[in-house]
Amino acid sequence: MLSHERVWAAIDALAERNSLSTSGLAKRAGLDSTAFNKSKRRSADGRPRWPSTESLAKIIEATSSSIEEFVSLVSDRSPAGALPMQRSSVPLLGLAQAGAGGFFDDAGFPVGQGWDLIELPVSAGDTAYALQVQGDSMLPVYRDRDLLIVEPGATVRKGDRVVVKTTSGEVMAKVLSRRSPREIELLSINPSHPVRQVAMSDVEWLARIVWASQ
Repeated sequence: MLSHERVWAAIDALAERNSLSTSGLAKRAGLDSTAFNKSKRRSADGRPRWPSTESLAKIIEATSSSIEEFVSLVSDRSPAGALPMQRSSVPLLGLAQAGAGGFFDDAGFPVGQGWDLIELPVSAGDTAYALQVQGDSMLPVYRDRDLLIVEPGATVRKGDRVVVKTTSGEVMAKVLSRRSPREIELLSINPSHPVRQVAMSDVEWLARIVWASQ
């Protein structure tokens, strides 16, 4: 049966067959590295988004596959959840650059151009991406050029280390101390920086740090 879930599962499986992440598959095919991210698979109102026939043709050609092979992946009878959904490469952006517009959607998922791709020594979720620390504002925990792996879809709880982007374009790594419908309280990783209270209306997005290179 041709379904939205099976078509996207087939793309995941094609990437895995070629030892690629979905981002790596997209880049090999000459597409934006975020073209196949989970955040692209449904619209903001929850409606399913289908990959274009052009993008399918490009990934089939890029992997030296055939349309018959791709169709066989679509019709695979194994549960969609059994297909590999972990990866070891993610989109990468400098933390300072992340404050500029055009790199994230409203939920903090990566979009647009300008992302590099980096291989990791650990597996990462399908929606994860990497931000590279620049400067010493996050010492002593995070140093210049450390990588922070951020997972927008991960549950965030009190005490978690998070990356927060404000509506003014500020991007910061903090510890979530308190959260209410009206504001969040953030403890600074650098002890010389004060505790921050940020109104929820000023928070563009907040995502948990799931791994860091240190």
